[in-house]
Amino acid sequence: MIKQRTIARAVESVGIGLHKGKPVHLRLEPLDAGSGILFYRKDAGVTIPLAPEYVVDTQMATVIGKEGINVSTIEHFLSALYAYGIDNIRVVLDDTEMPIMDGSAASFCMMLDEAGIVEQEAGKEILRIKKEVRVETGGKYVALKPSETASFEFTIRFDHPVIGEQKRRFLFGKKAFLEEIARARTFGFLREVQYLRSRNLALGGSLENAIVLDDAKILNPEGLRFDDEFVRHKILDAMGDMKLLGRPILGAYEAFAGSHELNHRLTLALMADPDAYEVITLQVAQGVSFAQSFA
Repeated sequence: MIKQRTIARAVESVGIGLHKGKPVHLRLEPLDAGSGILFYRKDAGVTIPLAPEYVVDTQMATVIGKEGINVSTIEHFLSALYAYGIDNIRVVLDDTEMPIMDGSAASFCMMLDEAGIVEQEAGKEILRIKKEVRVETGGKYVALKPSETASFEFTIRFDHPVIGEQKRRFLFGKKAFLEEIARARTFGFLREVQYLRSRNLALGGSLENAIVLDDAKILNPEGLRFDDEFVRHKILDAMGDMKLLGRPILGAYEAFAGSHELNHRLTLALMADPDAYEVITLQVAQGVSFAQSFA
């Protein structure tokens, strides 16, 4: 039987919050099988479970909340949990947002490597897609489709000379995630950054934790990590948003110009249609290739 996973020991880090620009202390702790993923705001004494119904905002990032207490910008971290197959973990924070680190998932992957991964006695539950679920608006869409493999396909189109149209399909696997997706950074446009800062947002954003573009070029002196880093980061975001479902997906995610808002609506639409999915516990003989995805 494919087993649930948690981390072997607690690990800690400190990073800057993207919007407040203040240091955030982050601690990851192991949890027992069946506990799920819990965010704990120790400054407020509130625990927020990871689930679609706890999403309270998706305008600029995925934000979860309970009792008026929120945790923002969780998607980069969640993509790392998805890739490592983590089912149970406690995420302890002392502020309202996850640290932005370098704008990718790489630092969170390093934390998980430091913590170590252990298998637990309980079987790992998989969300198998049985029929297509699709959410669209204004020509943009996101969808989950039945498939014997787990994949994420994303297309973006920006009227910008550096980006243009980019499309990539990612066949899920931890090793492939580390090589192809984890280091892809978030990006934004200089005019948007200036507007956000006028509203006391993005105060922690810099060329050290985001790709920033003006109307014609990239402002980061080191350039891009990948030629198509923009669409790779969109795949990273999508994986993080799908982690809200609480179980890895055996199916195909597909998006054109998707967003956190559309991803959230997709998770709600899937959960609202019991004919669209089934929760299964795979035996190794049945799911050996899927189990190897987390190796």
